[in-house]
Amino acid sequence: MTPPVFAHGSLRLYLLALLDEQPRHGYELIQALSDRFGGTYSPSAGTIYPRLSKLEEEGLVTKTSDGRKSVYEITDAGRTELEARRPELDAIEDEVTDSIRRLADGVRAEVNDAMRSLRAELASAARDAKRSAKDAAKATAESARTATVDAQVESRRALQEAELVLNEFRRQVRTDLRTRTQADHVPHEAVTLLKARLAQVRADVLAALDR
Repeated sequence: MTPPVFAHGSLRLYLLALLDEQPRHGYELIQALSDRFGGTYSPSAGTIYPRLSKLEEEGLVTKTSDGRKSVYEITDAGRTELEARRPELDAIEDEVTDSIRRLADGVRAEVNDAMRSLRAELASAARDAKRSAKDAAKATAESARTATVDAQVESRRALQEAELVLNEFRRQVRTDLRTRTQADHVPHEAVTLLKARLAQVRADVLAALDR
C-alpha cells in the first residue's frame, strides 16, 4: 500500500492532535505517527522538527527541556485551531482507517495465495516421495526375482555337473571292476571300501547342501 501523504497543513494538524492527547518528545511523536498508520508511514526527524518549530513560532505549542530532550505541549491557541479543523482531522482518520483495511486485505490475500501454493508444493512432494518409494520397492522386488532366477539357474547347472561327475565315476569304477574281474577276482574288501567311501562322500555332500 502507498504510505499516506499529508496534504499541505495536514501533518501539522495531526501533530496538534497527538499533542492534545499528551505532551510528547519529538521521537515519541514519530513513533506515535508510525503506530497510528500501522507502520505504513514513519516520518523522519527532518520532517517533524521543522514543523514543531513552526508550531512553536505560531504559539500553538510550547517546548520545555527534559534533560537532553525537548518536550512539546499544545497551547490553548493550538486547541482552538485543532477544534476549528476537527472535520478535516476526522477525514484524515477515515482515510487512514480505509488505507490500513486495504493493506490488511492485501496481506491476507497474499498469505492465502502463499498457503495454497505451499499446500500444492507439499502435495506434489508427497506424490513424488510416494512414486519414488514405489519405484524403489519395484526395483528391489525385481532385483530379488533376478537373484532368485540366477540362483535357480546356478543350482540346475550344479546339479547337471554333479550328475555328470557321478556318471563318470560310475563308468570308471565299472570299467575297473570288469577289468579286474577278467584278469583276477575282485576281493570283498574292495567292495566294502567302496561302500564306506561312497557313504562318506554322500554324507559330506549332504552336509554341504545343508549349509
